[in-house]
Amino acid sequence: MADRTAPNCHLRLEWVYGYRGHQCRNNLYYTAAKEIVYFVAGVGVVYNTREHKQKFYLGHNDDIISLALHPERVLVATGQVGKEPYICVWDSYTVQTVSILKDVHTHGIACLAFDLEGQCLVSVGLDSKNTICVWDWRRGKVLAAAPGHTDRIFDISWDLYQPSKLVSCGVKHIKFWSLCGNALTPKRGIFGKTGDLQTILCLACAKDEVTYSGALNGDIYVWKGINLMRTVQGAHGSGIFSMNACEEGFATGGRDGCVRLWDLNFKPITVIDLRETDQGYKGLSVRSVCWRGDHILVGTQDSEIFEVVVHDRNKPFLIMQGHCEGELWALAVHPTKPLAMTGSDDRSVRIWSLIDHALIARCNMEEPIRCAAVSTDGIHLALGMKDGSFTVLRVRDMTEVVHIKDRKEAIHELKYSPDGAHLAVGSNDNSVDIYGVVQRYKKVGECIGSNSFITHMDWSTDSKHLQTNDGSGRRLFYRMPSGKEVTNREELKLVQWASWTCVLGPEVNGIWPKYSDINDINSVDANFNNQVLVTADDYGLVKLLRYPCVKKGAKFKKYLGHSAHITNARWSHDYQWVITIGGADHSVFQWKFVPERKSKEALHIAPQETLADSNSEESDSDQSDVPEMDSEIEQETQLTYRRQVYKEDLPQLKEQSKEKHRATAMKKRERAPGSGVKLHFIHGYRGYDCRSNLFYTQTGEIVYHVAAVGVVYNRQQNTQRFYMGHDDDILCLAIHPLKDFVATGQVGRDSSIHIWDTETLKPMSVLKGSHQLGVCALDFSADGKRLASVGLDDNHTIVLWDWRKGEKLSAMRGSKDKIFVVKINPYLPDKLITAGVKHMKFWHKAGGGLIGRKGNMGKTETMMCAVYGWSEEMVFSGTCTGDICIWRDMFLMKTVKAHDGPVFSVHALEKGFVTGGKDGIVALWDDTFERCLKTYAIKRAVLAPGSKGLLLEDNPSIRAISLGHGHILVGTKNGEILEVDKSGPITLLVQGHMEGEVWGLATHPHLPLCATVSDDKTLRIWDLSPSHCMLAVRKLRKGGRCCCFSPDGKALAVGLNDGSFLIVNADTLEDLVSFHHRKDIISDIRFSPGAGKYLAVASGDTFVDIYNVMSSKRVGVCKGCLNYITHLDWDKRGKLLQVNTGAKEQFFFEAPRGKRQTIPATEVEKIDWSTWTCVLGTSVEGIWPVISEVSEVTAACLSNDRKVLATGDDLGYVKLFRYPVKGKYAKFKRYVAHSTHVTNVRWTHDDSLLVTVGGGDTCLMIWAHEPESHRELKQCDSEESDIESEDDGGYDSDVTRENEINYTIKALSTNMRPMTGVKPHLQLKEPSVDERGSRPPVSRALPQPEKLQTNNVGKKKRPIEDLVLELVFGYRGNDCRNNVHYLNEGADIIYHTASVGIVLNLTTSCQSFYVEHSDDILCLTINQHPKFPNVVATGQVGDTGDMSATSPSIHVWDAMTKQTLSVLRCFHSGGVCSVSFSATGKLLLSVGLDPEHTVTIWKWQEGAKVASRIGHTQRIFVAEFRPDSDTHFVSVGIKHVRFWTLAGRALLSKKGVLSSIEDARMQTMLSVAFGANNLTFTGTISGDVCVWKEHILVRIVAKAHTGPVFTMYTTLRDGLIVTGGKERPSKEGGALKLWDQELKRCRAFRLETGQIIDCVRSVCRGKGKILVGTRNAEIIEVGEKNAACNILVNGHMDGPIWGLGTHPSRDVFLSAAEDGTVRLWDIPEKKMLNKVNLGHPARTISYSPEGDMVAIGMKNGEFIILLVASLKIWGKKRDRRSPIQDIRFSPNSRYLAVGSTESAVDFYDLTLGPQLNRINCCRDIPSFVMQMDFSADSAYVQISTGAYKRLVYEVPSGKQVTEQSHIDRITWATWTSVLGDEVIGIWSRNTDKADVTCACVSHSGLNIVTGDDFGMVKLFDFPCPEKFAKHKRFLGHAAHLTNVRFTNADRFVVSAGGDDRSLFVWRCVHAPH
Repeated sequence: MADRTAPNCHLRLEWVYGYRGHQCRNNLYYTAAKEIVYFVAGVGVVYNTREHKQKFYLGHNDDIISLALHPERVLVATGQVGKEPYICVWDSYTVQTVSILKDVHTHGIACLAFDLEGQCLVSVGLDSKNTICVWDWRRGKVLAAAPGHTDRIFDISWDLYQPSKLVSCGVKHIKFWSLCGNALTPKRGIFGKTGDLQTILCLACAKDEVTYSGALNGDIYVWKGINLMRTVQGAHGSGIFSMNACEEGFATGGRDGCVRLWDLNFKPITVIDLRETDQGYKGLSVRSVCWRGDHILVGTQDSEIFEVVVHDRNKPFLIMQGHCEGELWALAVHPTKPLAMTGSDDRSVRIWSLIDHALIARCNMEEPIRCAAVSTDGIHLALGMKDGSFTVLRVRDMTEVVHIKDRKEAIHELKYSPDGAHLAVGSNDNSVDIYGVVQRYKKVGECIGSNSFITHMDWSTDSKHLQTNDGSGRRLFYRMPSGKEVTNREELKLVQWASWTCVLGPEVNGIWPKYSDINDINSVDANFNNQVLVTADDYGLVKLLRYPCVKKGAKFKKYLGHSAHITNARWSHDYQWVITIGGADHSVFQWKFVPERKSKEALHIAPQETLADSNSEESDSDQSDVPEMDSEIEQETQLTYRRQVYKEDLPQLKEQSKEKHRATAMKKRERAPGSGVKLHFIHGYRGYDCRSNLFYTQTGEIVYHVAAVGVVYNRQQNTQRFYMGHDDDILCLAIHPLKDFVATGQVGRDSSIHIWDTETLKPMSVLKGSHQLGVCALDFSADGKRLASVGLDDNHTIVLWDWRKGEKLSAMRGSKDKIFVVKINPYLPDKLITAGVKHMKFWHKAGGGLIGRKGNMGKTETMMCAVYGWSEEMVFSGTCTGDICIWRDMFLMKTVKAHDGPVFSVHALEKGFVTGGKDGIVALWDDTFERCLKTYAIKRAVLAPGSKGLLLEDNPSIRAISLGHGHILVGTKNGEILEVDKSGPITLLVQGHMEGEVWGLATHPHLPLCATVSDDKTLRIWDLSPSHCMLAVRKLRKGGRCCCFSPDGKALAVGLNDGSFLIVNADTLEDLVSFHHRKDIISDIRFSPGAGKYLAVASGDTFVDIYNVMSSKRVGVCKGCLNYITHLDWDKRGKLLQVNTGAKEQFFFEAPRGKRQTIPATEVEKIDWSTWTCVLGTSVEGIWPVISEVSEVTAACLSNDRKVLATGDDLGYVKLFRYPVKGKYAKFKRYVAHSTHVTNVRWTHDDSLLVTVGGGDTCLMIWAHEPESHRELKQCDSEESDIESEDDGGYDSDVTRENEINYTIKALSTNMRPMTGVKPHLQLKEPSVDERGSRPPVSRALPQPEKLQTNNVGKKKRPIEDLVLELVFGYRGNDCRNNVHYLNEGADIIYHTASVGIVLNLTTSCQSFYVEHSDDILCLTINQHPKFPNVVATGQVGDTGDMSATSPSIHVWDAMTKQTLSVLRCFHSGGVCSVSFSATGKLLLSVGLDPEHTVTIWKWQEGAKVASRIGHTQRIFVAEFRPDSDTHFVSVGIKHVRFWTLAGRALLSKKGVLSSIEDARMQTMLSVAFGANNLTFTGTISGDVCVWKEHILVRIVAKAHTGPVFTMYTTLRDGLIVTGGKERPSKEGGALKLWDQELKRCRAFRLETGQIIDCVRSVCRGKGKILVGTRNAEIIEVGEKNAACNILVNGHMDGPIWGLGTHPSRDVFLSAAEDGTVRLWDIPEKKMLNKVNLGHPARTISYSPEGDMVAIGMKNGEFIILLVASLKIWGKKRDRRSPIQDIRFSPNSRYLAVGSTESAVDFYDLTLGPQLNRINCCRDIPSFVMQMDFSADSAYVQISTGAYKRLVYEVPSGKQVTEQSHIDRITWATWTSVLGDEVIGIWSRNTDKADVTCACVSHSGLNIVTGDDFGMVKLFDFPCPEKFAKHKRFLGHAAHLTNVRFTNADRFVVSAGGDDRSLFVWRCVHAPH
């Protein structure tokens, strides 16, 4: 029997030939120690040129493709490719990992760069978005991430002169990034006219915002800021691949093979052309340069590294060479010398010296080389080519001996015979040719037997046989040299093979895994001397196995380094080395072989670090000498705790089911019961599959867990307190070193860990999001700050947490096998150990990862427990065979036999240890495990009298041990908790059933007792009185599922699982009688009421047998059920039986004969039932949940007073219903404590207790029943029923609009007007008659209306250079709330509109603006903490939450300086609708508009997300922190109020509980305010205000307002509360009220706005003043004393604002809007002067040339002319039925032109007086009219239309002018058209879906300003006939600008917003003279 362990010898990487130059750049640097760092394949190499030594970094598991050097030049960061690629930061001196950065990128990491301090690292991914990520690399934390670019990014660099700025470049782009908060915001570099837009390959940053970059065409582009400043033409002949900055200047390297040095100002110093040097060649291409002092390193495309000394630059040293790009397949070793020959697809053959580690010869061939062989005498080298030929060279001088081509397909293998006479050549033509060497390679034979290509061949030692392997997996033998196939196996038995390189054959069976038919092993080579075999495979693994290895799946040692497939592996001639070659990485690795005797001495060499958990170092197949696994452990290893349905799935399932049941749900549902229950005591302890989960707390109480409950047991008082925060099985428990906090981990889809306080039972922190399926092990660090956890997922992920912050510090896959225990090193909290099935691993933290090494222990044992000893390197672990292993570091020192059977628990004491095992013995040891000081056997004999129960058996398996308070605490597998006194006596404290489901439960008819029976084959009697103990127990021969007391309580019937049942004496539990009539389980058993004459026994055989108890005979059988029987009940008379079956059938039978009866439902309810435990029938219809498809109600029990029905279900819920439960989906109270299904529930005889048993959790739980009267004192822990009341939450039009609004982002906005046709810049032009090239595009006399001449007399006209935002009229009140605040003690106010934050100084009326938002602001809040004065947060609309620039974001900024303090990009897709600062001002809360309405908490200064959670299925309107808290906040929304707590990183929430107030229903909540003593006030849609204490509704302030209460404000200094709502002003009431702290008294204020209904949307209270924002876009200041109102801000209340008219000579303008008002605004006074209500939406407005009249066009087709002086109507007319789009006076004031949507322009002659008769109209207009302009002489009008056509008509005849030359000569008075050749340049490229909507040419005629659907104002030169003209853009408006106008003398531009209902006034900055 061959040895099946892995070989004891091993390989050590000694040298790597090559350098990765292909597809990589900038990957070669000098370290501080003047070594060279670079990478090859998956290995980081540190090469010391002086000593010619290499060190290797082996932490990656795939190709490395990027490298960055830390500024101190010791640390290196490398990034790799792969599905889950990671970055390693490692020390180039020790080549050990310092940090691992993972879990962000996919595909690969293309670039890396450290910042100047070396604190941050930036990485770029290879994913489709080229994600850029900034890391705090020491902590492994992501600081910011954003999509980088749509195309590849080639280089990224930090600006070393400006903090938090970066530059990235790549395919056709360069981007300049700034980092603020967690947001990376890019600006694209503008190439402009200076250079061509092209691919930038590399860059370097210099000071003064200068960036140098190398381009694809060989130019250097120099950037200043984001603009291209100049180019250095032809710096290189073609692409510049690398640029390196150093103290002296810059070095660049390019594809032209030159390296250039530049000084600091980028003036050339020198050029080094490597092609011209001795070692150079044509086509040399430089990929990497590094300039350091007088040395320059150069890496080339073809894997060479040159070192150039500057003063001797013509003689570069070639310090490293390797094969070039192309697969590398050929490898041969010299038979007598330490030489290796390789040949590659790069057509070169190279000879390497294995001693000197150098290339000694190279020769280029004509063809790619695929295989090689050296003749036995070492004279000839044969090379097989890809084209089917082979060549033989002399090794001495590489001259050709012969070249033969006999085949078409590639030659894959050739070998010389051992006697040197023949050469066998195997080809892909499926044959092997034999050539005679001495006959000048004449073909002498041919082997044809294979039907696939030849892969491997070996000769026999006597050269008479050849064996081959082929691609189809066949192994064939041939006689040599003839080539005849050998089929006779006898002949082969004696053959000895000279070499073994075949992958098939009995000797190498073991190289293949056990159950696989894959062919991924490419090469094998046997070392006959040492009996080892080396293999090379497709996964880059080199493995060592024993030779021969006959059985599949042999053990091996494996070595990483090559990245992808290894094509060949060979031993050197003297077996000193193994040479392996990589296919894709074309590198040659040389491994030193360390034989067995040496490897003993080499123990001090640290084992190789590996991240990937290998199935290696030792792989996992069956070892002959591994003992049988212990049955208990076997069982435990198989537990997966998977659930069909997790609690987390319920909300979704409910939503799905709700859709189906909408109709029924609308019916009135039965109310929840008045009384409740409270968990009182649990019998049970989870010992059967958990270990070390039992501890003493600080106060001497005992903490443990069972089911989903953490239990704190007081052994003096025999009481329990419970932590109920979990909702599924708890699997592990760890105690904090101070013994006051406990951590528990549970089962779940995304399982959570809770850290809670054993005194208060409150959660301190909840950790989620890292473990799937469950958490199986936990441990606190010695300082209590860290927590380690292990998950149940397939990789058993290990996570290290900073638990208070809830922050994940590090994570790593733990092991494929189950991990039982994790322990943090008490001396070094960065180290930990894990132990489990067949492994023990030693880990240390590295950044965001953990690095693990397996313990060296020869054969692998399963470890059950482990503990650190008295020093940091000592570890003691208990194995499954009863040994204690003693480790030092990672080496096993010795083992000590401690127990018979597994050691389940080990615990370290101050001096010594205590262990416990399956043998039921507790042993105390000294501190070295030399002597066992004392043992305690757990036996019944030593049980002390005060015990709370009985030991079931002697020596139960011990699962947990803990010491303290003079005792040893022991937990057993049988669910017992015992306290062992040091002197020997044992007290039993708690016990429960053992493993197995518990189903049977019965309560005694008149005593506080109950009986249970379980699958653990025991029947137990429990005392329910305060002594809480088990009174009696009896073992049964089979498990049981049901039991029942007789009515007199003397007898107890028990049904067993084999179909038998017995009746026992209830006191002694001795048999009275037993029967066995059935085969299947007895599922229910019941005595008839009264005298208990009959016994009904239900079985899984579908029958109910009825027995006469006295005569012990069966008297009847109930037949007719179709399925197994689940429940039985007798009626009071003992005559009728009610039966439920598993198919949900309900039957009735008459006793005692068992005749079936059919009873109508109405009658059933009238029957007086003795008990009710059935779950079917109309009287309990409501107990079935909405999601009954996944959850069965398993048990029910009606209280004896017939009022409350308790049920238990499959999800572990105990629920209480009001009986009878009619109608579907009744409301209930629900309690979670059991983890999986609740199998039975029973009330005690007096209804004082409810007893429940759990199936899987084996618990018996006792609940105290609290009738209604008690309830006021202690609010129950129950959750209210889980379907929200379907009653509507009320209705209000404003609320509905706010809820349904859909915010689109500007970048995606589409046409506002229904345009048709082809956009102007896409229309094809016909050249006009006289080719209009010669003449100016606008007629010769530039448009010079009279105005211009009067305004600009004597002045030279000056173009406008820039626009500056001066004023904004508008406030977003109609769909945003709580967005007006005082600043600076009331001197300023802050509010927002569109995407602008506005600070208004109340004394000067000056506005200042915050304009950094890229889209509409939706919410605003101010930080009220004195440490952060004037700090404001604003949240905006956004697209998807992909962290790109269009993602929603929150800006935190200083209101006075307008400086951005932080930008938080968030995942709230859609936008951020509410923000709130915490009490300390450090945290910020935000709510999203995404479908989940996510709630997120940020540390805004760092830009770090603290916690995030799904908020509610429907819209949340507001969420606010309690003013005194950093952890508590409240959210309100559609039928929703929730009270949240932040615990660590988790958000826990409670729904508001309404039940305490009769008939209170959940309404839509709109606003929130706070009072002292945990009071919360929420304003509702009906006008009520709800008052909550904690989360319980305590009273309702009815009709605080008559309409919805939209806003509430809590004054911090005096606690008074302001509310604002929707209300008609009246004497008593107003829409604004000021209340006292309790919301008992109030004072109402009236807003004098003249509106019929006031609707307040925002309130804020300052000193004696209240600030109010209304839905009508007013902001009003109200005095508290005199109630005087002062309107500060006005705006249009509904948009769009379509009409805009500027006065001909004053700085005032008019606006007309959809809200039916026309308003007059004064720019110098900064306010609204007047407003006129028209009663209809207005569409357009225009002043007459003198400014004395105003014409207004309406949406209904009417138009009105007003006199400006008196505002009287001069005339009005309605000739059209559709909206008037534009209205214009002619310059001579004679005509009025009216353009409408009816594709018409009507002319009116004003001289004919106010009756306004139409004199003419223009026909044949192809679409609606958009804009009109008169010519200067009033003779023509130009019209722009919705078909993108511009037409010219005569005035007043209405004839169309079509001749282009005529049109070109017209001088226009104004120009507002967006169409026409003169303005073709205003249309931009990206207007596919959106349009330029409006334009206006300045009075000087030199500029045109436009507005578009994206909300941009743009300034162009006029005319602009060239497409895509240059312009400046100005942001601020929301989407859709409707109109834009210059005021007189071009002083200002006014722009009107569509979506934002705001008017922006921009000051024009004119060019200097």
